[in-house]
Amino acid sequence: MAYQVKTQDGYDIVLLTGDVDLSCSPDARKAILASLEQGHHTLVDLSGVTYIDSSGVASLVEGFQTAKKGGLRFGLIGVSEAALSVLELARLDKVFPIHADLAARLEADG
Repeated sequence: MAYQVKTQDGYDIVLLTGDVDLSCSPDARKAILASLEQGHHTLVDLSGVTYIDSSGVASLVEGFQTAKKGGLRFGLIGVSEAALSVLELARLDKVFPIHADLAARLEADG
């Protein structure tokens, strides 16, 4: 897995690519939580994710909960088919705000 963080239109966007599994999900978790701890609204871009396991999903859940406690916006954008199938299996597609891309999220924010 690789990741990068960029800031755009009031959001930190954490772009994850490759396999998000037990060996690298701590890095994903750190990147997500670092943005939130700085008080930034955060989106996780999963468009480049080819595989995600329960540890990767747990990192997303922790980010969602941290954002909620801090009054920050959090969501997922560009969710790949591989990631979406795991989220649907866990019924988390009903929990996370999921949008096609940043523009769709900004439109939903109003």
